[in-house]
Amino acid sequence: MADHYNVLGVDRDASFDEIKKAYRKLAREYHPDVNPDPVHQEKFKEITTAYEVLSDPDKRQRFDLGGDPFSQGGGFNGANFGFGDIMDAFFGGNSGGGRGPRPRHRAGQDALLRIEVSLEEACFGTEREINVETAVLCEVCGGNGCAHGTKPATCQICQGRGEVQQVTRSFIGQVMTSRPCNNCQGYGSVITSPCVECAGDGRVRAKRNLSVKVPAGVENGNRIQMSGQGEVGPGGGPAGDLYIEIIEHPDDLLVRDGITLHASISIPFTSAALGGEVIIPTLDGEQKVTIKPGTQSGSTVVLKHLGVTQLRGGNRGDLIVHIDVTTPSKLKKDEEELLKKLASLRNEKSDTVSIHKRDEKEHGFFARFKDAFGR
Repeated sequence: MADHYNVLGVDRDASFDEIKKAYRKLAREYHPDVNPDPVHQEKFKEITTAYEVLSDPDKRQRFDLGGDPFSQGGGFNGANFGFGDIMDAFFGGNSGGGRGPRPRHRAGQDALLRIEVSLEEACFGTEREINVETAVLCEVCGGNGCAHGTKPATCQICQGRGEVQQVTRSFIGQVMTSRPCNNCQGYGSVITSPCVECAGDGRVRAKRNLSVKVPAGVENGNRIQMSGQGEVGPGGGPAGDLYIEIIEHPDDLLVRDGITLHASISIPFTSAALGGEVIIPTLDGEQKVTIKPGTQSGSTVVLKHLGVTQLRGGNRGDLIVHIDVTTPSKLKKDEEELLKKLASLRNEKSDTVSIHKRDEKEHGFFARFKDAFGR
């Protein structure tokens, strides 16, 4: 077996771009249109085979492991003897249900890309321009992999069947086995003059810009499917789909729980006692929050329909404002006197304490709230 790395003149750890660059350089030098003599034609076939192996991750791995890169079962050194081969050996012919030549025109794979969005973009939706690098149809050959004015020729070894049969003697007598044709790699035809641009694959890698519509209400981990925008298949086959995975960037002020938003504010104990209004930022701009007189720490105020848009339905959730009442840690002398006077008017003593037992429901809510805000 030829050393495909030496044929292309690249290192064993060469990247796909390095392999492609080396192939293009040699292909232009040995292409039959440039050098029609038989020696150069054989060299061109050798170069093309080397590129076909090293540009395909699966074939390259099998070659690096010492196996046949064109084997269908992944065996090594031709030891590719599956159940179908055993049936062939005992009963002769092709027991694999008529394998025949495999098509060059095959469907492409799906592709995945991740994009980050803010909480506001996730709530109201947005449109993004993204740059994608995938396999696209080769415009030079139109996907057939052949140089201009040429077409695949029927394989002279297998006569277009894509497989060859071999009769051998064994302890049970003569047995007939079928194997993929090594000359055409099972296609039944041979591209004698491959397209220089795509090396006969019918596709090339290219970058392109796409517009992605992110619907309102998406969450972290949601995927947007873009049909037919994935990898074009070998031989110019139909493209797979492109999936855009949403990564929602955490907001500095708001915490999301489905379509509900949570915000935490701190107010002085005087405001909690007397009541009033405070202004807080929301996804819809600044909003007033009414603080009722006598508000306790841990109380909540619900702002209706200021949460996240529902992905399917269009309704919006609520914004729940959690209130934390702060107590001053240091008091001036006149402030301390005023508080003592207030305590006296309210008949409150410093050594008086009331212990309230929380029920399980309330305890569970506070536990979840503390977890949500990392307290």
